[in-house]
Amino acid sequence: MILAAHLLLLAAGACFFARLLRGPSLTDRVLSVDGLIVCGTSALVVQAADSGDGTYLPIVVVFTLVGFIGTAVVARFIEGRGG
Repeated sequence: MILAAHLLLLAAGACFFARLLRGPSLTDRVLSVDGLIVCGTSALVVQAADSGDGTYLPIVVVFTLVGFIGTAVVARFIEGRGG
């Protein structure tokens, strides 16, 4: 089951990465980076659940907060420039 979760997260990450490269707008790229952060942190959580070791969970919290703040900042920038 852990392998299936990792494979699904890898597939989702590949789709987000393709969207990052393809664009075409800034909004698409911001959402794809946010999706990549979610996939990466989810992979760390799955690994922590599999191993029973919560060492990386504070890193997950920090990455999640950085992703949220980054997305909010770029959203304010997009809103300010009118599109």
